[in-house]
Amino acid sequence: MPRSELAAWLRLLLTPGVGLESVRKLLAAFGLPEAVFAQPATAWQAVVGARAAHALETPPEDLNAALDRLLAWLEGGTDRHVLTLGDPLYPPELLQMADPPVMLYVLGDAQVLRHPRRLAIVGSRNPTPQGETNARQFAQALGQADVCVVSGLALGVDGAAHDGALLGGAPTIAVVGTGLDRVYPKRHLELAHRIAAQGAIVSEYPLGTPPLRENFPQRNRIIAGLSQGTLVVEAAVQSGSLITARLAAEQGREVFAIPGSIHAPQSRGCHALIRQGAKLVESAQDILEDLRLSEPATRHESPAPAADQEDGLLQAMGHDPVSLDALQARTGLDTAHLQARLLELELSGEVARLPGGLLQRQAQG
Repeated sequence: MPRSELAAWLRLLLTPGVGLESVRKLLAAFGLPEAVFAQPATAWQAVVGARAAHALETPPEDLNAALDRLLAWLEGGTDRHVLTLGDPLYPPELLQMADPPVMLYVLGDAQVLRHPRRLAIVGSRNPTPQGETNARQFAQALGQADVCVVSGLALGVDGAAHDGALLGGAPTIAVVGTGLDRVYPKRHLELAHRIAAQGAIVSEYPLGTPPLRENFPQRNRIIAGLSQGTLVVEAAVQSGSLITARLAAEQGREVFAIPGSIHAPQSRGCHALIRQGAKLVESAQDILEDLRLSEPATRHESPAPAADQEDGLLQAMGHDPVSLDALQARTGLDTAHLQARLLELELSGEVARLPGGLLQRQAQG
């Protein structure tokens, strides 16, 4: 894209007092940004009103600095892209949204945005150990079926979903709420590098944009819009994951939810979605069949252990969170023996400790 054209796009998007709705109206009325700025202010006013038209008369003070920063970023590698409305690589599904992003910054393979099979996996930033395991295992199984997992690079379920998809050998898309010249959260820096190498990181926010709270719910519409369906692994009743699920449903996409313990706050959002009509799923195969996607070429699922082969302590735990006192009452084991066995199971990854002194069995496979 020529410098002058890129400058016109940035001027349109960075002008204070001109929101995305006004930008889309101007583009619909006059065409490309350079054509917009070729119009007199009276023409702008007729489309977006006097206040926005007055704001457009003066270029933003930081326009040249933002343009230089973007050009330097684009020159940093062939894996850096800017997609605008009408670009051949712009995802057509986003154009069907009421408020599509006007510009997308992409780090990685922009072709991944047109992957034929995409599923969003979202959930709690503070999942139970089992919830994090579920996210990774579902994503890995979907990746083995050549499904591109879309998520938000957040802590918890998002990070596990991206990691699982990569382990499954498929590309994954991370839609973030910051500029692409920074990684948030910082502990996902290595994961972000892996995603960019095997998939794509996407943002509608200019370079330099910090992690502002209001940007994350806004980016959820892109996660939902890019995907044929959305799987919620764990979520509280009031959470960004449920916003993503609602947006997916409003866009006519399928919503799936994994049920959990009635005692876990992280399961209540999923149970609410199921009551509202989301599809309860127990395996990745449920999703593949519902979306009519082909099965993985090679499935790597471990058979479930037979009941008579299960550890007696694990049988006593069940699958819900349980306190040490309750477990001792169920098993009749003395405290020292019980603690020793629990430590063995914890070290082997079969049991996890939860906040509040609770314990929970973890599914294997």
